[in-house]
Amino acid sequence: MIEAVSSKNIEEVLPLIRKYQEFYKVQEIDDEKNRVFFSQFSENGNNGCIFLFRSKAGDAVAFATVYFTYVSSIPARVGVMSDLYTLPAHRGNGIGKRLINHCLEFAREKGAARLQWLTAQDNHPAQKLYDSLNTKKSAWYVYTYSA
Repeated sequence: MIEAVSSKNIEEVLPLIRKYQEFYKVQEIDDEKNRVFFSQFSENGNNGCIFLFRSKAGDAVAFATVYFTYVSSIPARVGVMSDLYTLPAHRGNGIGKRLINHCLEFAREKGAARLQWLTAQDNHPAQKLYDSLNTKKSAWYVYTYSA
């Protein structure tokens, strides 16, 4: 079951966010900063939303986030799936695919022309999932400039 994250269930997604950050080797994980940051997104807002996936037993086992931005090359609003994480014991069961499709539908409902995302070059399990979908892979380089 997929549900939007709100003040009612944010505490359940925070441990998943921490595991996601650990996976990407974030140096200083701060649960309170995560709580404040992720609390600003909601299903009814225009900035984006976090979606939580529950197992049949009702446990929080995966999440995805969608944020919105604009792309000048197509001039349109786009959804950016910034995060997708499933607990290792629950991978391979179609949860990631269901979350991606849910994020795509949400982005469309919010007027986005497309949903796009990035993944690490060495994240081969994720790439296997993404390659199984009707998606296009690009070869852009990502640059970051710390503020």
